[in-house]
Amino acid sequence: MPELLILRHGESGHSFSGDDHGRTLTRHGQQQARAVGRWLVSSGNLPDNTICSDAMRTRQTCIWVNHELGEKSPTPYLDSRLYLAAPRSMLSIINEVPETVRTLLVVAHMPGVQELSMDLASAHSQEDPVIQMAGSWPPAGLARFQVHKPWAELDGRDAELTDFFTAD
Repeated sequence: MPELLILRHGESGHSFSGDDHGRTLTRHGQQQARAVGRWLVSSGNLPDNTICSDAMRTRQTCIWVNHELGEKSPTPYLDSRLYLAAPRSMLSIINEVPETVRTLLVVAHMPGVQELSMDLASAHSQEDPVIQMAGSWPPAGLARFQVHKPWAELDGRDAELTDFFTAD
């Protein structure tokens, strides 16, 4: 059964260039991203495809997650459309994923990650993770969904939230 992993980037600081797109991870954000990678390895939820916003903080989050995944890490696809994307825009990007992908990791930003995850969570989702992610989505928060239909047909309330991992 396909799995969808939706990850908010780690804690970010200031941009050297002064723009939001160039903001980098703090040292704590790097540690958070590594913790996500370790959780993915220990839980056996290894992505075989990663789509990442092209912002510096999401790219750095991918680097640190992949550091922990080691040889099993997929090469992330940078998609500028994920930068501060609305939930429906994020979903349309997920809908483009080939059916050969079994576990997809999407690395993006608030509020899109939280809103999309709330839109996707079906009535069969685990109650505690839904309550957690609805209340607060900290940096490096990760939602894990079981997907019961093809990526192209994913539309809303049709993915089962099974876990919500936070690095802190």
